Amino acid sequence: MPEVAAETRELLAAAYREFNARDIEGILGRMADDVEWPKAWEGGYVHGRAAVRDYWSRQWAEVRPTVTPVGLAGLPDGRVDVTVHQVVRSLNGALLSDSTVHHVYRLDNGRIAHMEIGE
Repeated sequence: MPEVAAETRELLAAAYREFNARDIEGILGRMADDVEWPKAWEGGYVHGRAAVRDYWSRQWAEVRPTVTPVGLAGLPDGRVDVTVHQVVRSLNGALLSDSTVHHVYRLDNGRIAHMEIGE
């Protein structure tokens, strides 16, 4: 497996910290203007930072997801596979899901351009 550059590791670590802190503007600043982002909660993809902001605003009004990276690997095609522990709770704190999933990223000029979710 290819080595993942330190800058990429820090970019993704910061993005997860910002997501968990609900710092939308912080994480959007790490994305390409035309980012493609999966709507795991709804299905399909959104395109562009404004659409990601709208999607997360809807999601966070319904559930409280927390994603913690537990592994990171470079893929032969240049993408980065981040293994995450994902816990989703209702707004009142009830556990809805506790799982391990893969987030696979494609970066462009040091920004997140595309993310997909795998098992």
